[in-house]
Amino acid sequence: MDDFEFKARKIRSPQGRKKLQNERAAYLALVTKGYSTSEACRIVGINRKTGYRWRFGVTKTRTGRKANQPPARPGPLPSTSERGRYLSQNERLHIADLHREGKTVRAIATELGRNPSTISREIRRNRSYYAASRVHAYRPYAAQARAEARRPRPKPSAFALHPELRTRVQELLDTRWSPEQISRRLKRDFPDRPELHVCHETIYRALYVQGRGQLRRELAGALRTGRAVRKPRRRAQQRQPRFTAPMVMISERPPEAADRAIPGHWEGDLIIGADGASAIGTLVERSTRYTLLVHLEQGRRSDYVRDALAQTMATLPAHLRRSLTWDQGAEMGRHHEFTLATDIPVYFCDPASPWQRGSNENTNGLLRQYFPKSTDLAVHSREHLEAVAVELNGRPRKTLDWDTPAERLAKLLTASN
Repeated sequence: MDDFEFKARKIRSPQGRKKLQNERAAYLALVTKGYSTSEACRIVGINRKTGYRWRFGVTKTRTGRKANQPPARPGPLPSTSERGRYLSQNERLHIADLHREGKTVRAIATELGRNPSTISREIRRNRSYYAASRVHAYRPYAAQARAEARRPRPKPSAFALHPELRTRVQELLDTRWSPEQISRRLKRDFPDRPELHVCHETIYRALYVQGRGQLRRELAGALRTGRAVRKPRRRAQQRQPRFTAPMVMISERPPEAADRAIPGHWEGDLIIGADGASAIGTLVERSTRYTLLVHLEQGRRSDYVRDALAQTMATLPAHLRRSLTWDQGAEMGRHHEFTLATDIPVYFCDPASPWQRGSNENTNGLLRQYFPKSTDLAVHSREHLEAVAVELNGRPRKTLDWDTPAERLAKLLTASN
């Protein structure tokens, strides 16, 4: 016993759920080193029958019922080169033993040579719940069975299992809601019906992957981009200043506009039609993301844009007309005249900095779903633009905690009244 030190407890009272844990560990260590059961029991200070039970399990019972089998001992852990992607049965046995001993997740991960998140996720996903005692316990064989049952592919789609979910998603895609908007709003509207909860990535897979879909293939055309595959975004082209009247740059815009705390600060731009011959003006309120579309039936000359913008902004109450931020496009060459007519200051973004009008840029991308590129935008009437704005303002937004811009603007107007 030169290389083994263990002191038997003088007070043999139970230690709760983990009584004699240290004694058992010391006993098994001695047996592994070659000590006999009697000698190991004497050194540790336990009854010989207890040692036999720890080593071999219960061999018989007084009632004659079937005895418990001895607990399986985990074998040696595989080397790093032999370790597979998934946890093995031996590794789960080690996790169960170490977890029962009170080791931390990081200590278990270090001993097994795994990432701590792998161990944490394994215990959380595959533990067993006992309703009678209302406790969770990690059982290695049950965990292995759960992992193997979860692994086979392909799995049945959520849309195949729940026809009502498929119907609701298809209806919302028909109204041009994005998959993330649908996912978030369903969870918010039906919190007690998990069968109607679906991840937005599941919706994308159902549209993009042929054969795994369960959604109508033509619904991919209802997505904002109209594409059936993902594609990287392109960088915007740099624009050069074209004005003779001095510009007021965005760096001089009041801080209340930058933090979106006070409504009434707008971002504006044009979406251009085929061959640059037609355009539609877009205005987005920074706080509520409420959108207004400006009808430019005569074209996008600076005087036409000035008059159309002034006419549109005149429909707003005074406290919602604080400022306008625009890029350095030639259509705002008469910005100073617009400011004199409406008393709304105009601030200009830096060159090649579209992120300084991020809300408007995002909205223009949404509007391309209604007004595709390389099409004649002059064919759209003022009434049609108003209808598109109403539909767009009725979509829930992630940045608004899944409220709609119309709902946010209605709250502002009610508070002001």
